[in-house]
Amino acid sequence: MDTNRILYIAAFAGEIMLQSGAETYRVEETILRICISYGLKNADSFVIPTGIIISVTDTHGNITSKVIRVNMRTVDLDKISQVNDLSRKICTEQLTLDSVEKSLTHILNNNKYSNKTLIIASSIASGFFTLLFGGNFKDFLVSLFIGATIKFISIILSKIETNTFFINAIGGATSSFIALLSTSLGIGNNTDKIVIGSLMLLVPGLAITNAIRDTIAGDLVAGSARAIEAFLVAIAIAVGSGIIFTLWIKYFGGSFI
Repeated sequence: MDTNRILYIAAFAGEIMLQSGAETYRVEETILRICISYGLKNADSFVIPTGIIISVTDTHGNITSKVIRVNMRTVDLDKISQVNDLSRKICTEQLTLDSVEKSLTHILNNNKYSNKTLIIASSIASGFFTLLFGGNFKDFLVSLFIGATIKFISIILSKIETNTFFINAIGGATSSFIALLSTSLGIGNNTDKIVIGSLMLLVPGLAITNAIRDTIAGDLVAGSARAIEAFLVAIAIAVGSGIIFTLWIKYFGGSFI
């Protein structure tokens, strides 16, 4: 039994899930399932949104531990589902460690959608959110452009590993500026509807949901951390939008809704 290899595989699976936005209890469950399926006597894991700690005991009583720091988190429910399914497949079919590692590497590197597709999808989502909040067709067209612009900027900033706070602040500022400019030029009609619809792309819905689920499941540290993360994202969006609105009113004045 290669304890270190099993520990590495379990940690690799947990890291992919945590980076993809999985709940901490689900990550812990997956790690423990993999360790026990390969014959480790005891396995314990402690997961928070920014790290994973695993300790296992082999059949000879030797204890091995591993710590992983998770710096980057996004939302990819498909990867969570694939790793979850793979862990259950390990329990029923006893897959080799090599095949599991190969599958996990494929899941990690598998980008299902291109940047172009993501930009188009963000554009459409932004436009229809604006309609949902009461905007008209002209507002819809402006939001289509804003949604694509926000996603494009987010992709560029993510590639240079910009802090999430600043990405959301810049996204909020971009949305507000284009909305104000479009209504002042007569391209759009309702600044508030455009801004609200566009900012829905940045709202941390998954973080809020996971914060509630982790707290209910008893993971108070993880739940509190995710709640603070969601709160900081909301502050970033407000700061970005607020700065643009403040400067616009100061230098151009007048009504903007």
